Formats: sequence, C-alpha cells, structure tokens
Amino acid sequence: MRTKRAAIYVRVSTAEQDTGLQETELVQYVESRGWSYVVYRDKARSGAKADRPALNRMMEDIRKRRLDVVVVWTLDRLARSLRQLLMIAEECQLLGVDLVSLRQNIDTTLPAGRLTFQILGAVAEFEREMLRERVRAGMAQAQRAGKRVGRPPRRQFTPSEIDKIRALRSDGTSVRKLALDFGTTQWTVARLTNSDERQTLAT
Repeated sequence: MRTKRAAIYVRVSTAEQDTGLQETELVQYVESRGWSYVVYRDKARSGAKADRPALNRMMEDIRKRRLDVVVVWTLDRLARSLRQLLMIAEECQLLGVDLVSLRQNIDTTLPAGRLTFQILGAVAEFEREMLRERVRAGMAQAQRAGKRVGRPPRRQFTPSEIDKIRALRSDGTSVRKLALDFGTTQWTVARLTNSDERQTLAT
C-alpha cells in the first residue's frame, strides 16, 4: 500500500511569532501514522487577511493530487470562518483528501471520523439554501418597491454611434476607453467593432 502523503498546515498570528509548538506535535503525529509529509506555514500579517500563500500552495497541491490528507492543530488554524472551512472541507472530500484536526480529535481517515465530512456537507448545504432564501427575499422586496430586478437592458446604439465607435477604434482608441466614453461594457464595444476582440475578452 502506498504511503499517505500528508500536508501539515500551521498558521500563527504575528503575536505568536512561532509555529514550533503546533509543528512539533503535528510532525510527531504524522510520523506515528507512518505518513510522509510536507509542512505549509503561514504567518498572519496586519491588513493582509486574504494573504495566505502557504494555504494557497497547499490547496493547489491538493488539486494536483499530490496530497492524501491535511493535518492541522485545530480547525480555526485552517480557516478563518465557517464558510471558508466548509469550502475547504468540500473540496477535500470531492478530491478524496482526508482531514485531521489533532486537538479536536477529528480524523476522516477513520470510519468514525468520516461522519465529520457528512456533517460539514449538511451545514454547507444549509448555508447555501439560506443564502438562496435571502437573495429571493431581497428580489421580492425590490419588486414590491417597484425596483428593477436583474440585468439592466442592453444599451441600444444608433447607426451613427456605431460608426463613430468603429472609427475611433480604428484610430487606436482602446476598448476600455470607448466603453467608458459611451457608457457601455468592453464586451459590447468588442462586439460592435471586431469579433476577434470579443473572443479575446471571453478567454
């Protein structure tokens, strides 16, 4: 049987300075299970809440099937919010990657621990349904207030405006500037001027 490849993910705030305490126990645990491992370390920085390069690298390795299990100290080290935790857990489950939280005794590599993924999946579905309900309620309220719901109607250009847009584009005016000047989208400008540019914007 192939040795499991574990990701040890550790994160600390600037106040904590050092990942050593987390890392020591996690490495001991992983080695006791006979797994190979890679350590991913993040240190939070003020004003950079979304900047977690080690987490991003780990998720990329998960997607490339380089890992079999993610091991963390506690779940709050892995995610800053319930929504983020649910997203990570769902992706791990979809790709067949297990999740271990050492201090919380969560281990989806074991039969009893697999219930964790089922619970997290149910919570994720509940959250999505609540979001759908809020969106529907907001749209209904907007309609009752006489507000338009959905995309605004596409602006209709006169033949002379279309000719002017095409002439300016031929003279080198950028698609972005034309969109701003004529109060429309870059996609619409590209559609009116050149199908090749439209294809570029779509890719």
